Amino acid sequence: MFTPPNLTAALLMMIVSAVCWGSWANTYKGVKNYRFELFYWDYAVGIFVVSVVLALTLGSNGHDSASFLNNLQQADAANIGNALLGGALFNLANLLLVAAIEMAGLAVAFPISIGIALVVGVVLSYALQPKGNAGFLALGVFCALIAVILDGCAYGSLASAERALSRKSMVVCVVSGILMGLWAPFVTHAMTRGNTLGPYSAGVFLTLGALLSCFVWNIYFMKHPLGGAPVSLGSLFRGPMRGHALGLLGGCIWGLGTIFNLVAASFTGVAISYAIGQSAPMVAALWGIVAWREFDNSAPRAKIYLILMFVAYGLAIFLVARANR
Repeated sequence: MFTPPNLTAALLMMIVSAVCWGSWANTYKGVKNYRFELFYWDYAVGIFVVSVVLALTLGSNGHDSASFLNNLQQADAANIGNALLGGALFNLANLLLVAAIEMAGLAVAFPISIGIALVVGVVLSYALQPKGNAGFLALGVFCALIAVILDGCAYGSLASAERALSRKSMVVCVVSGILMGLWAPFVTHAMTRGNTLGPYSAGVFLTLGALLSCFVWNIYFMKHPLGGAPVSLGSLFRGPMRGHALGLLGGCIWGLGTIFNLVAASFTGVAISYAIGQSAPMVAALWGIVAWREFDNSAPRAKIYLILMFVAYGLAIFLVARANR
């Protein structure tokens, strides 16, 4: 089983994780006139497929006792259940996050949801696996939280980001953030208690839980969307091939980032790996600047917010990396 041999390799894997988590949504931007609820089916398949492929390749390298198939035979059923439940919670959180962005706009939804998820995920994961310097980790999380807020301020200064804010949208943001922060502690438990799951096994069951829960969460939101008209399951089979292909690609990108994050966590601990992975908003902002030209006509203060955001995220990554020493 491949695991990072040193902190530098682990840090690179965590940075790749953040890039993947901040990039997958670009695939949905490439789809026109295709409901997210339909796109999400292909996305869920993609995250599961890539996790299985990586488990059977990198996770089976060497065929030792920690390799994927051997680990499956030894792991406790309770740990498998925790990983499946973590995947189901992530899936619901992700669906609610997208709904919140539709309702309140990126400027409100992303900072609230990801900010809450960052704090909840890191604190609970560290409580289950107190690995690393708590002081440096706390400072790093604080800097990352500031960066998320600055990211929201930058988007909030754009005229196109102005949306009506309702109590319903705020509730959806908060619930999404709490659930998004809860999947990491479940996976931490599965990887640290009893006969544990290895990082590749944890990734497979995490993504399987996400895929299976689509038959509950996604079908419900197709029938009872938080915004827009209901959509039928039959529409999935009438969707454009481009939409299906981009959905699978988006899932593969997120799945790759998640496996890398879990593998790096085997070296640093889940709290540290998760904290650096949540640099994803910085990556998403870069895509918005470079690829989608969202800030070409923005006010000067938006660009100041962005510069400060990148500085805060850079400091956060430095502090969290130091927490491992």
